[in-house]
Amino acid sequence: MAKSRPEFLIALGLAAGPVVALGFTRFAYALLLPAMREKLHWSYASAGGMNTANALGYIIGAATAAWWSRRFGARAVFLWSMVISALALLASASTGDLAGLAVLRFVGGLSTAITFVVGSALASRVHNGGHQSRSAALVGVYMTGVGIGVVLSGVVVPAALTAWGVSGWQAGWLLMGVLALVAVTPAVWASRHVPEATGAAAAQRGRAGLKLLAPTFAWYVLFGAGYVSYMTFVIALLHGQGMKTWGTATFFIVLGAASAVATLLVWGRLIGRLRGGTAPALVSVVVLVGVLPVLLWHGTVAAIVSAVVFGGSFMAGPTAVTVLARRMLPQHAWTSGIALLTVAFSVGQAVGPLISGLLSDSSGGIAKGLWLSVVLLAVSAAVALVQRERGAAEHRHQDAPTLVPVPVPVPVPVPADRSAAER
Repeated sequence: MAKSRPEFLIALGLAAGPVVALGFTRFAYALLLPAMREKLHWSYASAGGMNTANALGYIIGAATAAWWSRRFGARAVFLWSMVISALALLASASTGDLAGLAVLRFVGGLSTAITFVVGSALASRVHNGGHQSRSAALVGVYMTGVGIGVVLSGVVVPAALTAWGVSGWQAGWLLMGVLALVAVTPAVWASRHVPEATGAAAAQRGRAGLKLLAPTFAWYVLFGAGYVSYMTFVIALLHGQGMKTWGTATFFIVLGAASAVATLLVWGRLIGRLRGGTAPALVSVVVLVGVLPVLLWHGTVAAIVSAVVFGGSFMAGPTAVTVLARRMLPQHAWTSGIALLTVAFSVGQAVGPLISGLLSDSSGGIAKGLWLSVVLLAVSAAVALVQRERGAAEHRHQDAPTLVPVPVPVPVPVPADRSAAER
């Protein structure tokens, strides 16, 4: 059924998942944070704790995504988790209570992790041929949804804040919730045209492949902690440097546009050509370079350079991990493999903002907290280089049916002088 539809359009329809999961639920919080801090009188630790609640939900969602997928089917789980995320966004507009918002951030993290993990597995199946570069490019198309979501939130949230001032944070959540419900429509169409999973590989085969991915697990924890600390607090940093609402909006829109364009045109194809931990290490280095301009210089130029470099590279991390999982695991284990890797990612995302927030509350301010990103990304690049791409050849044909030779009876010659009875 999927072959009658352009693979690009199917992957693009699935990209509605990360639009909601990361573009709205995860990253738009950075735009709303300054207004929420001012209106609700939060410390930076409280603000970071909100993202920690989101990340804890993300950990549980990622850990259980494969189970939900097996229990109810990948397509249904992908779509219903998007709907739950949209409802959590809408509900976030209804309260200013710290505990209530933390619960909604937790629920949003839970549902969006399931969306992202299951959607990544679906995107990996859009092209089920043998062309690794083609599959990597289509996974890149799926990941562009993050950049698209960042651009949309970069328009919607500042518009709400401009119209209603610091009280506009509630309108921001409300508008993103409505857009999230609209995004379900293309996701429904695309999910119906993804080929069914093939093969019935044994679970132990997937576990063997996961052991080979141990360095990538460690890299993903460090990378998640490093990049999300920047994404959580960079708008607050720019706001503290004197940048106004539409200035930070421009920064966010440029970041999202750079993410969508680079993920679509550069990283998907580049990652398809790189082997082992080279791609994750390269991603960490480029993301690190993207963090530095706002820490070393003030002003619009530094902010835009940071947005272009960081935005053009941070979503290449999940792309690299998805491609590695596809290469080193049998197809039967893709969803569970991506899910467990996403758990590692979520652990980093849970710890990073909390530590960064605590550092930001100290005498060094937000910049001190963001230097944590630089350190973690540098260490993650070194760890990634340990990864070797093994197991791909071993698993390449594991989903094919095993042919067991059936013994063919060989006639035994009977001596001519034996009687019929003896025969």
